[in-house]
Amino acid sequence: MSLRLVLFLILGLDALWLTLQINELSISYHEADILSGTFSILQLFINSSLLFFGQNDFALRLPMIFLHILSAILLYKISKNYVKIQRNRVWLLIVFILTPGVISSAIIVNSAGVILFGLFLFVYIYENYSIKYSYALLLLYMLIESDFLPLFIALIIFSIYKKDKKFIIFNFIMLLSSIFIYGFDAHGSPKGYFLDSIGIYAAIFSPIIFVYLFYVLYRRYLTKEFELLWFISTVVLVFSLLLSFRQRVAIEQFAPYLLLAFPLMAQTFEHSYRVRLNIFRKNYKLAFIVSLTLLLINSSVVFFNKYLYYIIEDPKKHFSYKMHVAKELAHELKEMGISCVDSDAKMSNRLEFYGVTKCNNYVLEEIPTEAIKSDSVTISYKNRVVYSANVTDLNIN
Repeated sequence: MSLRLVLFLILGLDALWLTLQINELSISYHEADILSGTFSILQLFINSSLLFFGQNDFALRLPMIFLHILSAILLYKISKNYVKIQRNRVWLLIVFILTPGVISSAIIVNSAGVILFGLFLFVYIYENYSIKYSYALLLLYMLIESDFLPLFIALIIFSIYKKDKKFIIFNFIMLLSSIFIYGFDAHGSPKGYFLDSIGIYAAIFSPIIFVYLFYVLYRRYLTKEFELLWFISTVVLVFSLLLSFRQRVAIEQFAPYLLLAFPLMAQTFEHSYRVRLNIFRKNYKLAFIVSLTLLLINSSVVFFNKYLYYIIEDPKKHFSYKMHVAKELAHELKEMGISCVDSDAKMSNRLEFYGVTKCNNYVLEEIPTEAIKSDSVTISYKNRVVYSANVTDLNIN
């Protein structure tokens, strides 16, 4: 089987599986806020898709899946400079698409997917084309997205190491311009968010992958194997952890930068494996199999997350609860002949996406499951009630 066909099958199955998950999710409040909030490049992408395909969940998430596939292709191309054996690059691609944080960025509407694609595109352009294209790309990033600010910090340090004065000055200007346009929030006093940040990183990458990623970055520091990918990943990791001493950090904004270290991880693993005799390779094979198995388990939990309602006592503690309920609730309300309700702000924004607008004719009030009545609206997953509410008609005299 040709390599091109193998890659096509892997990415095709990945895209198909992600597409099948669309029906399992509702728009979250954060996603609804992106659509109606301050203008951003992500908002432009999503609204363009909604305009073309109609206002539905498929159109909402299609741009994220598209960016994810492009990111996976760029990762494979970038890895050619680091991983010699072809099949190892394929395994790297599989590990990438099975990483929990990558799956989330591929289907949830937030800046992580945009940042990830932008980072891979920059690295690919920087390593394969004239530097002038990198300048143009970085200028574009500064203009369209505030979350590229850590990239400018990392590139300033990288430029100092390379003694490239022009690149230092350019990235310093980009950094100041980004702060001037978008601002930079660094506040608070030490509150112990450092361990929380470590835990979130471990959840995003899976514990074994994150530990090995940290090991690779530290090992290259000791051996002084410095390159662009190492500088970006290491500087942003250290920056985010230092920032977490003073405030709660949105790790999902920093995690895409660490994914740039995946080719370095694959390179280190490949080298360590090849320099050993066959008799000493068993531990490496076992470590890879265990890591891949855990990734499959983690990704399965993400894809089949609704079954967790069987074992979670409080449905609201489910990690995906904020992306459930709204679509089914809108359907139930429409079945009752209700096209507008007065609800809390977050639910109102979500329901509006599905055609249930805000008005004062009906009041939607969430109630605990023990207070359910025969006329209450309930949403259930796998025969487990996860949401219940009363709808009051204010037009009744």
